[in-house]
Amino acid sequence: MKSIACVVGARPNFMKIAPILSEIHLRQRFQPWLIHTGQHSSPEMAGAFFQDLGIRAPDVSLGIHGGSSNYQAARLMQALEPLFASHRPDLVLVVGDVNATIAAALVAAKANIPVAHVEAGLRSFDRTMPEEINRIVTDALSDYLFTTEPSARENLLREGIAEGRIFFCGNVMIDTLLRFQDRAAKSPVLDQLGLTARNYAVVTLHRPANVDEPQKLGGLLRVLECLAERIPVVFPMHPRTRNTMNASALEANRIRIIPPQGYIEFLRLMSEARLVLTDSGGIQEETTILGVTCLTIRENTERPVTITHGTNRLVGTKPQTILKAAEEALDTLPAGRRKPDLWDGGAAARILDVLERVL
Repeated sequence: MKSIACVVGARPNFMKIAPILSEIHLRQRFQPWLIHTGQHSSPEMAGAFFQDLGIRAPDVSLGIHGGSSNYQAARLMQALEPLFASHRPDLVLVVGDVNATIAAALVAAKANIPVAHVEAGLRSFDRTMPEEINRIVTDALSDYLFTTEPSARENLLREGIAEGRIFFCGNVMIDTLLRFQDRAAKSPVLDQLGLTARNYAVVTLHRPANVDEPQKLGGLLRVLECLAERIPVVFPMHPRTRNTMNASALEANRIRIIPPQGYIEFLRLMSEARLVLTDSGGIQEETTILGVTCLTIRENTERPVTITHGTNRLVGTKPQTILKAAEEALDTLPAGRRKPDLWDGGAAARILDVLERVL
């Protein structure tokens, strides 16, 4: 039986790896070896997601977190090298664009172990983003590249990736969303927070460009404070954002700041929101399927299909522009869009179909 090392790091990776692991266990053609790198160390950001998504306990937990992107990637490579050497998997499967993704791909490639990248080919064309570097390098090293949307294939071909290594299989994050949507609908989180469906906004901010500089974060918080005068604003706050707020004594009295939520609770919050404001790539995808208006607080997106087919809109990072866009969104209904191709809950099955052929 072939062994697949599945490397998972930050929160979005859990939603991507869960349906793949389920499909592996269902077919029993491969032996999965689950490595959790520990990018999110708090129970809210890690343990709760494993529990919510039904992911079994990892075979290896590295507990590596903190420090700069380069420091973290270097520590991950040092930890993964002896693991891959001793276990010698037949394939290393990585997902997304976090530090664990590029570290595992580099170590595997240098050890001549084939690499499969799930969510390959996405590009923001902004190399100031650490994730963009991770995506480009991981794709260059990968033997099997699984894409979520047509633009990804075009990007990979333009970068010289052989067409035979590219497989359009759909979006595994949507597999997870569709699987847990009914369960999320029963979550009591709205009652617990005193919220009324379709009458509140949800915010997530965690990217360094938005939250590391107190002046920048303060401007965004003022926008949310203004928005909260019109509609309740709920902000499950990432530890990185919280650290900046605490260190700089920033205040946001009108905003409902709550701890990071488990997957089920956050899915319910997102599903019933009137509006979502975010700098997260995954949330752009999830709101597209949920039909919830999403304003992305960035100057670019690596997921253009969420704009052409979904309910996502890029609004930049200037406070007045964001506030104007939010007010316009509250005054209009979400535009009806068709769902992206193959975002249907069957992405993991299609990925396993390919791996069964090539391995």
